[in-house]
Amino acid sequence: MKPCASLSLDLDNQWSYMKTHGDPAWQDHPSYFELAVPRILEFLAARRLTISFFIVGQDAALEKNRALIAAIARAGHEIGSHSFLHEPWLHLYSEPDLERELERAEQAIHAATGVKPVGFRGPGFSLSGTTLEVLARRGYEYDCTVFPNALNPLARAYFFATSRLSREEKAQRKALFGTFADAFRPVKPFRWQLGARELLEIPVTTMPLAKIPVHLSYVIYLSKYSRLAARAYWRFALAMFRLTGTAPSILLHPLDFLGREDCPALSFFPGMDLPLARKLAMVEFVIDGLARRYEIVTMREHARRLRERPPRRVLKPAPAGA
Repeated sequence: MKPCASLSLDLDNQWSYMKTHGDPAWQDHPSYFELAVPRILEFLAARRLTISFFIVGQDAALEKNRALIAAIARAGHEIGSHSFLHEPWLHLYSEPDLERELERAEQAIHAATGVKPVGFRGPGFSLSGTTLEVLARRGYEYDCTVFPNALNPLARAYFFATSRLSREEKAQRKALFGTFADAFRPVKPFRWQLGARELLEIPVTTMPLAKIPVHLSYVIYLSKYSRLAARAYWRFALAMFRLTGTAPSILLHPLDFLGREDCPALSFFPGMDLPLARKLAMVEFVIDGLARRYEIVTMREHARRLRERPPRRVLKPAPAGA
């Protein structure tokens, strides 16, 4: 039998990228869902793949998005929570504010899909010990926010350089794409020790040992400079997964399925200056290559299998303010 790998997609919408980037027009909640969601669902259906979608509660709460979000659930995909307001400074929230944020997201997602999420990924990989404690208390089965990425500071610097953010806003977003400490966290799943509770963590998989990104948006970005190098990089990542016994959990984004002709307003985002056909060719190469070597499952199924043989490694989150 093939080993398992999980696939998940953070369903960040156009407005959420604009909000993080400091564009005030985000408040009108512009959306590309009518383009991206059917395209993604068609791609997955053609391959008979079932994956996990992490939904932003604000999108689920807007009537114009509900039919498309409901279609994701009807297609059999897992529905997880990606917070309500999609603020990458979620780690700065107080405990009462976190409770309210998660509750609002759960209510909106349930109203749109009939599903109460049991998996969570923080926006911009934003995480805190308080968030983990609230997730465990609310009955979540797993978190998948940790992004053990050695290139976090470079990615954040590039994003800030292209943004319209004030100094105060940059300080608020200083943990965007993960903190320096995240680079030292495990690539393989582990358990958080939260007093009397534990919570399973399935990190976004990065290159074993080197801890550099391998998620689809990064491979697409590499292909801008050399398609041959991007393909070789992905093949090397697959070899490293096998060599280290890593069951990969690969992250997708809607922009992986959108070309420059689809959303000019997001031209600042890496890879959004590429035409759609070129991006989809790389999407097919990455996902089809993964499917040949692994049984692709949802995050919840990945978590269920991990609970049968729980990860030995247990970590405690850093204390508040650390």
